[in-house]
This record gives sequence, structure tokens and C-alpha cells, in this order.
Amino acid sequence: MSESAVPLKDRISNDVKVAMRAQDKRRLGALRLIMAAVKQREVDERVVVDDPALLSILEKMLKQRRDSVVQYQNGGREDLAEQEIYEIDLIQSYLPMPLTDAELDTLLEAALQQTGAASVKDMGKVMAVLRTEVQGRADMGAVSSRVKSRLSGG
Repeated sequence: MSESAVPLKDRISNDVKVAMRAQDKRRLGALRLIMAAVKQREVDERVVVDDPALLSILEKMLKQRRDSVVQYQNGGREDLAEQEIYEIDLIQSYLPMPLTDAELDTLLEAALQQTGAASVKDMGKVMAVLRTEVQGRADMGAVSSRVKSRLSGG
């Protein structure tokens, strides 16, 4: 079975075991944070987290860490910023390859065609179509800005 065929949650769980055996405390701590976020979602929403939901969790964790890096660097806490950067790299290793600008443009054009969007009022429809295509592969804030620009004639 190829690595991409294994559910993401199982891959992370297996990586926790590997980190335990290797006594890699730093990696283990970061992986446990991911698993804790997954468990939290499962308990709060009474669901089993699948790959799309896990990608959403990972994206949220990435955003939080990026914000933290800026705060720590502004506060002169390079040690804490460095730990956040380590966690960002680890989280990104579980995300699919990012989309190129050209790939994103192609998906955006297809979504515009599919929805028949003509103005910014149709942005929700376009974003709904794009979300499934780009989740985990592009920053949704940047995608949203791109859609808005395109629909307002930019």
C-alpha cells in the first residue's frame, strides 16, 4: 500500500510510535500536539476525523504557529520561535504538495465556469467548489483574495 493510500491519521499515529521508539522527544511532542487536536475535534463533534477534516486541523495549526513565530520573534524569544518553526515543518510534511500559481489559476477558472459566477456576490459558490480542490494545498485566505479580485474585474 502506498503512503498516500494510508489514512493520514494512521500515518501520524505510526509516526508517534516511531518517535517513541527512537526517543525523539521533540518530534514526539509535536506529533502528540497533532493527535491531541484530532482527539479534541472527535470528542467535541462526536465524529471520526477523516483526511479532509485532518487537513483542516493541520491548516489551522499551521496558521496558529505562523502567528506565534511572529509574536515570539517580536518579543525576542528566538528559542520559542525556533520550536514553532520546527512544528511548522513537521505539520507541512503531512500536507499534500502545494499548488502552483498556474494550477490554482486553472482550478479558479474551472470553478468560475462551473458556478457561472459573475460578481463578488457569487464568491461563496466559487469558494465552496474550490475548497474541496485546494484544501491543504493552498492558503485559503490567499485563495479567497484571488477569487475576490477575479470577480471584481481584477
